[in-house]
Amino acid sequence: MVKVEFLGPINKESLNVEINNLNELSTILKDDTQLVEWLSKCAVAVNDTLVTSKDIALNSGDRVSLLPPVCGG
Repeated sequence: MVKVEFLGPINKESLNVEINNLNELSTILKDDTQLVEWLSKCAVAVNDTLVTSKDIALNSGDRVSLLPPVCGG
């Protein structure tokens, strides 16, 4: 299982999903109307490391975090 966290103002409970890469996660999340507006705006981290490719292999126990843009100082 891969844990998916939604940080900041996304305000959604974490999910545990059986996926092999971020492409599979994207397919799952694009059907969630609450998340669609955030998906194109968020940075993504896998195990606290920012990533840019959806082809990164994921393993059971990995943590994916969706990081929305925020303002502040």
